[in-house]
Amino acid sequence: MFERLLPNLRLNSVYDLDIEALASRGIKGIITDLDNTLVGAKEPHATPRLIEWLDKLHKHGFKIVIVSNNNNVRVSRFADPLGIPYVPLARKPSNKAFRRAFEILGLREDQTAVIGDQMMTDVLGGNRLGLYTILVLPIAPKDEGVMTRVNRLMERIALRSLRKKGLWYEEEAK
Repeated sequence: MFERLLPNLRLNSVYDLDIEALASRGIKGIITDLDNTLVGAKEPHATPRLIEWLDKLHKHGFKIVIVSNNNNVRVSRFADPLGIPYVPLARKPSNKAFRRAFEILGLREDQTAVIGDQMMTDVLGGNRLGLYTILVLPIAPKDEGVMTRVNRLMERIALRSLRKKGLWYEEEAK
């Protein structure tokens, strides 16, 4: 039951992503979450390090779209200065926002990876559509909203089950 919450890859942060390895898998586009994936949930703008990382992705030919459950004001204030398209109010793990992201990217599911900090939204949504899913540790867990905290509780329950089945090991995160 909880196997659909297992990501293909676990990393400490987006900065640990091996871009060349991702490209070698045939991935050409990245759907990324915003809050606690790219920046902390209360951080309004991209950090210089994040801007450099995004530039590196673009130089390697990756297309990027932000898919966030947050509102349009929050997501647009972050994404517009960077020139990154976005889908706000996504209601992840619903398929609709992911399908909209495919339209924006002009790519198929097998050419797309999703990066996020939540198993219940980002990983589940990506896995349901057959995307290459990448789970990162949340940047600022103390800044998370109520619904995210509920999701984290459900994640802890799922992780207990996955550990008992031998499907989740703490040392796997890089």
